[in-house]
Amino acid sequence: MASGTEQTATDAAHGAADMAHEAGGAGMPQLDFGTFPNQIFWLVVALVVIFFVLSRVALPRIASVLAERQGTITNDIAAAEELKQKAVEAEDAYNQALAEARAEAQKIAAEAKAEIQAELDKATAVAEAEISAKAAESEKAIADIRAGAVESVKAVAKDATKDILGAFGTKADAKSITAAVTARMKG
Repeated sequence: MASGTEQTATDAAHGAADMAHEAGGAGMPQLDFGTFPNQIFWLVVALVVIFFVLSRVALPRIASVLAERQGTITNDIAAAEELKQKAVEAEDAYNQALAEARAEAQKIAAEAKAEIQAELDKATAVAEAEISAKAAESEKAIADIRAGAVESVKAVAKDATKDILGAFGTKADAKSITAAVTARMKG
């Protein structure tokens, strides 16, 4: 039995050694110094392939996109400057048109005011002429009425004097009554 237990112990030691070897071999192969030259070779190949793919395919595409963007930005800035210039010109034209419209409105208002003033002056002159004419007619009518009233007063005064003298029993001739009434009316 001793030989069986020795055999089992030996097999167990070999099994442990194999496991340790397998555990060491199953570790990280990147850190296995025996594979460094192979890893370095494939690293260099991968980097060269990546360099050529980037330099021949990706970087030219990126460069063309950047150039296209820069061109678009430059064109947009130029278009914006042009539109800004047009906006400034349009604003200047608007301000000038506004100033001209205001001047024209003031001119029209001044002309209308002058026209209205001229019509008002004409109407005032016509009204003053009519008033003067009516005043002259009224003064003439008043003078005629006064003259008629004076004559009527003289006639009434003569008749009244004649009747009064007749009531007192005296008589006077028409000439002396007229002279007396005229003298009294003069003051």
